[in-house]
Amino acid sequence: MRKLLLFLAFCGATPFAVRAQDNSANSPQPKPADTQDKSTPTPTLEKPGMAPATPETETTKPAVKKAPAPATKIDPNSGRVVEEIIARVNNEIITRSEYEKAKVAAADEAKQDCQGHCTPEQLQIAIEDRQKNALRDLIDQSLLVQRGKDMGISVEPDVIKKLDQIRIQNNIPSMEDLEKAVSAQGVNWEDFKNNIRNGVLTQRVIGSEVGSHITIGHDEIEKYYNEHKAEFVRPEQVALRSIEVNTEKKSPEEIAELKKKAETTLKRIKDGEDFGEMAKRFSDGSTAKQGGYLGVYKRGELSKELEDVVFKMRKNDITDVMDTKQGFLILQVLEHYDEGEQSLAKVEPEISEKLYSARMEPAMREYVKTLREQSYVVIKPGFQDIAGGGNSEIQEVSATPEASKKSKKAHKKYGLFGKKPDTGL
Repeated sequence: MRKLLLFLAFCGATPFAVRAQDNSANSPQPKPADTQDKSTPTPTLEKPGMAPATPETETTKPAVKKAPAPATKIDPNSGRVVEEIIARVNNEIITRSEYEKAKVAAADEAKQDCQGHCTPEQLQIAIEDRQKNALRDLIDQSLLVQRGKDMGISVEPDVIKKLDQIRIQNNIPSMEDLEKAVSAQGVNWEDFKNNIRNGVLTQRVIGSEVGSHITIGHDEIEKYYNEHKAEFVRPEQVALRSIEVNTEKKSPEEIAELKKKAETTLKRIKDGEDFGEMAKRFSDGSTAKQGGYLGVYKRGELSKELEDVVFKMRKNDITDVMDTKQGFLILQVLEHYDEGEQSLAKVEPEISEKLYSARMEPAMREYVKTLREQSYVVIKPGFQDIAGGGNSEIQEVSATPEASKKSKKAHKKYGLFGKKPDTGL
């Protein structure tokens, strides 16, 4: 678990489709998965967490500014070739090793999303689909990070918070020990932090520049509900999220301490702290990053012990600390759907999120297209950028050309939503 979390934190793809704010308490409730095999005595509790949707492939190819870019990264002191450069984004570079890491991360994400419900053929298609977006996503992130810096966005408090979440989720006692754990995996600590910093900055830019301009009115939600009522005829179901404290292979003394941890966490929630935030910080479950969100369950999809508890609960009710074979468990019922047609009030957050996501993806791609038009992107022949980066001759140079800055500032400052103030972009 430790190695997985650290690897994902370092190599994870940028989550583009995000809201301006984290509304984990109002997460949409997707339709339940197919009924599980009833022959299994204790069906698994966890389902894959909800992740931001992967943006669709941009079909309209933005113009790419043709400009010289180095083919290799050269050590200014020794003159030796350090790294092959495969793309330039304004005054920044993307190296082959960054690209290869992005492809590995894309494959790992596809495997995680497909776990338990994909055929080998489907998994291979999913991996190929994600990997073909790898260079595009690296270029997009570079553009968004540069935009965030131009906007003067500071994310250092968020970076520290995320590092602390990783530390807690991996049961690492201190930040110094986290640094040692990262370094022990062959990852440079500063690179590790910078990757997190860029991810947070990217989300902030998208939230501010794209997400904040998308509004979903109640009339739209009501219209969708009235036109799709068949979607909301459902059996009795509960939407759940959890905080899990793992006790496997722990000593009796450690288990006693972990129980205190679970009880303290429950008390803090009852005293008013947000369940989702506490799950992100203290849960050992695989859905901790999604605020502990597990999914929607019908009767028969949970163990009898859990079913008897949660189907008696109402919306926002929280269980006591429950002792299970794997450890201590706290559940919250996010929604309890009665059998039959669901009321608009119960499905309104779900519809709002669905409409929002449908608008966010094309709006985000259009915004990134605008950033590309205000910049130049040069890609080494033989590498694929499906968003439209044409190939250009890549020249061997040892110094970073300053032409990019002049070229970038020469363009008009027009963004997706009208004329922008002069930020140097």
